[in-house]
Amino acid sequence: MDLITEFIGFLGFSLVAVASITAVMNPASTVAVYTALTDGMGKAERMQVITTTMKIAFIVLAFFALTGQLIFTIFNITVPAFQIAGGILLISVATGMLASRGEAYSGADLENIAVVPLAFPLSCGPGTITTVILLASGPEGIWGIIAVFLGIIVALAVSYVGMLYGPKIFSLIGESGLRVVPKLMAIIVLAIAIQFIINGVSAAMPQLLTHLDLTGIV
Repeated sequence: MDLITEFIGFLGFSLVAVASITAVMNPASTVAVYTALTDGMGKAERMQVITTTMKIAFIVLAFFALTGQLIFTIFNITVPAFQIAGGILLISVATGMLASRGEAYSGADLENIAVVPLAFPLSCGPGTITTVILLASGPEGIWGIIAVFLGIIVALAVSYVGMLYGPKIFSLIGESGLRVVPKLMAIIVLAIAIQFIINGVSAAMPQLLTHLDLTGIV
């Protein structure tokens, strides 16, 4: 009876983990940005970007699922600080997208795109990492960690399928549309970046005001 109860609890927590991680990761945003950034690439190059993105995102999320709470504690890193850092990275990516003219991509370019922004901060950004850490730090123990890994795998699988077939869907809008989409996506990425920073600053504001009050500045 205890085993059945534990299994039912595991299934329930697994559903929560899958839904939470997938929702926070937001694969649709990753697919849209991937489609814009890989415009003009061949099939092999796109596949290389997808594979590298998936590997990096899984390694990072798995690492934080196992040691995230410890790392944040040791280095005294806060979630708002992570959000601000991710926003700054995305601003750099967005400006690069706006300046892009569809040049040929080198191997280094493919690696760079896969790492920033597709792996971080889109696939494993501050929100996703925080969600993974919080879920893995719960009272469920080893079963909770297994459920978190299941959630990570499902969320990344959704992103994988989306990136694999996303360009085909976007190609239906035609060549002229494809010229416009990357620029529109750049604006969206820029908006996401600014929102990351706003969220981080808003969350850090009480702590900052408290610090200023203690130092007598305010």
